[in-house]
Amino acid sequence: MTESNNGKGRPVGYRYAEQLTPPEPAQVTDVARTSFEHVYEVDPRLMQTWVLQQEFPNWDTLRIMNSRHDHLDWMHRHFAHKVVTGSELLAEVEAEGGQS
Repeated sequence: MTESNNGKGRPVGYRYAEQLTPPEPAQVTDVARTSFEHVYEVDPRLMQTWVLQQEFPNWDTLRIMNSRHDHLDWMHRHFAHKVVTGSELLAEVEAEGGQS
């Protein structure tokens, strides 16, 4: 990207390292890691054969993370007749397993 002048005599440009280099990841489990607080992802080393990782800016990762509850609320309002929690599903599976 080319740099331009911001009117104050200083060049303004795209800072690749700031935009595309996330913080150092911390391994959470054998398959998951986290770079930003509350943002978990599959370890990219496990996805090198079939699904290659896409690079996108740090601000986009944070935008997606910060808007996920709005998206879920929208989906529930438009498509869900009932919202079921994970604990309810697990209880149902355990109950069915006990009847066999």
